[in-house]
Amino acid sequence: MTLTLYNTLTHRKELFKPLEPNQVRMYYCGVTVYDYCHLGHARACIVWDVVRRYLQSLGYDVRYVQNFTDIDDKILTRARQEGSSMESVAERYIQAYFEDMARLNIQEASEYPRATHTMDGIKRLIHELENKGYAYPEAGDVYYAVRQFKEYGKLSKRKLEGLQAGASGRVTSVDPEPKKKDPFDFALWKAAKPGEPAWESSWGAGRPGWHIECSAMVRDRLGDTIDIHAGGADLIFPHHENEIAQSEAVTGKPLANYWLHNGMVTVEGEKMSKSLGNFITIRELLDRPTDPMAVRLFVLMAQYRTPIDFSDEAIASATNGWHTLKEGLLFGYQYGVPLLGWTENGNDLDIHTVQRFQSTVDDDFNFPGGIAILFELAKELRRERNIFVHQGKAEMTETPSQHLERQWRTLVNLAQILGLEANFEEPVVASANLQASGAKTVGELKVTPSDAEIEALIQQRGNARSQEFC
Repeated sequence: MTLTLYNTLTHRKELFKPLEPNQVRMYYCGVTVYDYCHLGHARACIVWDVVRRYLQSLGYDVRYVQNFTDIDDKILTRARQEGSSMESVAERYIQAYFEDMARLNIQEASEYPRATHTMDGIKRLIHELENKGYAYPEAGDVYYAVRQFKEYGKLSKRKLEGLQAGASGRVTSVDPEPKKKDPFDFALWKAAKPGEPAWESSWGAGRPGWHIECSAMVRDRLGDTIDIHAGGADLIFPHHENEIAQSEAVTGKPLANYWLHNGMVTVEGEKMSKSLGNFITIRELLDRPTDPMAVRLFVLMAQYRTPIDFSDEAIASATNGWHTLKEGLLFGYQYGVPLLGWTENGNDLDIHTVQRFQSTVDDDFNFPGGIAILFELAKELRRERNIFVHQGKAEMTETPSQHLERQWRTLVNLAQILGLEANFEEPVVASANLQASGAKTVGELKVTPSDAEIEALIQQRGNARSQEFC
């Protein structure tokens, strides 16, 4: 099956065809660095991390750019509250971002441009918009003339008559004498205010608007047209709509061929956000403690475009699921190498299972379907683990060793594509004298079977190949 993606721009699934063979240029609208990231940010970062990993597994060379918004009203407000500077606030939370993402096993992007490092590109783009009649200066500010761009609203499928000015939430006050010619126009450049950072320009000292930053960073780092532009569904309007208007008015080319958006994390049906105060930061959740792999599983078990509701019960369920997968991922180190004589550098995979996985995930990044296949493999290995633990002899299993090794390596390989990895401090050496019942020690791992497991094993002896443990 060929990879298909749901394109927000066209509202349908489309075959994925990159601009250049085997090359993917991908941009993700990153975070505004004024506070610690919450679980909503984690969802977006995990989803696009796995999209990138999956594209790489298909053989694509992915250039993945993720920006930091490091100049913004929210950052300046935090700096005033702390009596510090914009630079200090941004640097602290950028560092915190990298710490949180590393704990979640999120790979670093190819590049992390910052708005404050892209001033030349921002000013150049504004000048081009002005020269083409899409922007106008007014008392030190520069505004985008929305009605000049005839395709405005094509991403969000909204008409100007039904839109609300200031919908970005970046507007903190209303001018008694508005400078804008039209209420729907938005700022490309803002005149300097006392006590705020500013950059020199032909319109006077000031700083860029939020929307123009991403347009300039995409263009500077990836070119006029990219393959995939990604972000949260809350960015469709106005941020991504405005990006399209700015970029395409200058270049006359599509900004991106595929617009992908992840659903929000909700709490009792409401979007998780700092403004609503219903959020939990990534580090708070992980410090409970919660296994980072359970958080990844919580995110990936939902279709990426749909909302997911956060609750203690949902995290507990994901944690239980991760325990099942982890048992399968550690199987080879606990039993295969010490008991069955496997080497640690084999690469034989179950091609049929790999093809099933790819066929499933190729349908608009169907990660939940891919995870279901991982559970099939993990449960088979768990079944064999229980035979080893309770019967104490490797030869008691009716499953050929080569089959088990192939299934385990397939599980590890596919799980890595999703960033699901079971780490251990040192190689686990299994005891050669496993007892027939009770608590068993495998290296430093102590496995105590429950009554239900023992009863199930009794039934399994008659039909080891068909019984499944859930």
